[in-house]
Amino acid sequence: MEQEPVVNISGVSLTYHEPSRETMAIDGLDLTVNRGEFLSIVGPSGCGKTTVLSLLSGLIAPSAGEIRVLGLPPEKARRRIGYMLQRDGLFDWRTIEKNVLLGLEVRRELTPKSRKKALDLLDKYGLGDFKKHYPSELSGGMRQKAALIRTLAFEPELLLLDEPFSALDYQTRLILEDEVRGIIKQGGYTAILVTHDISEAICMGDRVAVFSARPTRLKKEFPVPFSGSAPERRRQESFPALFDGIWKELKT
Repeated sequence: MEQEPVVNISGVSLTYHEPSRETMAIDGLDLTVNRGEFLSIVGPSGCGKTTVLSLLSGLIAPSAGEIRVLGLPPEKARRRIGYMLQRDGLFDWRTIEKNVLLGLEVRRELTPKSRKKALDLLDKYGLGDFKKHYPSELSGGMRQKAALIRTLAFEPELLLLDEPFSALDYQTRLILEDEVRGIIKQGGYTAILVTHDISEAICMGDRVAVFSARPTRLKKEFPVPFSGSAPERRRQESFPALFDGIWKELKT
């Protein structure tokens, strides 16, 4: 059965033009992500990982090449894309319930049906008892889960996750790696995660793409040959070898 691409990046380059110079940020990037796939992206600091997410969300346009998201130019697919940032972006003066409904309000898509779906997500993923609480009353991990539910409330077909756990402590990160991957896979979402953490990339992704230093190119892709929860993945005998292979590509 032929796989359906949700993301298709073909020969994409991006050059920043300044009065005194030109800087090539991305050079001939090719990348495909199929429906239901979870892709992790790793690369050196400043290599342009977040820039690729900006291209996919239509915030910036490439200098050359073509990008298609759900068969459309990114700017035309924008309402079908969910973007989760490093910070949860919750408003302290709104309850968790009202924060989760905010995206629907902004899009003018808040109906009794969409409201019920959003609140059902809070119940399903363990935040139902906290919907009348304010963000300051929740832990960092719970806040990030609320931010994810806010993103899922308008039923995006592509999720872009830009280092969503980087501000959390290590133990919370381990817990959320497993919970967030479970939420995304159970919901059948297509997702792209940008991270600096190789272990996190392996534990969450079906495939790990390694980017080069600037100008960004795709150096190598590593299929993750095992499934299961994040703790189960870390216990696999082949986990260290996969980690080392990705680390080797990052260093060279």
